[in-house]
Amino acid sequence: MSFDFKTEYVNAILTLGKSCGAGLATIGLAGAGVGVGVVFGSLVFALSRNPAEQARLFKFAMLGFALTEAVGLLALMMAFLILFS
Repeated sequence: MSFDFKTEYVNAILTLGKSCGAGLATIGLAGAGVGVGVVFGSLVFALSRNPAEQARLFKFAMLGFALTEAVGLLALMMAFLILFS
């Protein structure tokens, strides 16, 4: 039973790199959360100024929500790809 120090060292560094990379990739999820808050905060502000445009503003808010969440899901997917590949 021989202990190969070099192989263990390389595996430890690769695991550390994957963990750090996945952690950094999840920062995009915080950005998506802030983006959703901005979208709906702007919707509330716009509705308070012009309630007659509710239907049109809500459609734009849903579009903004979907695009913001898509960016968050891409960040999560990237984190999983880094971690499990």
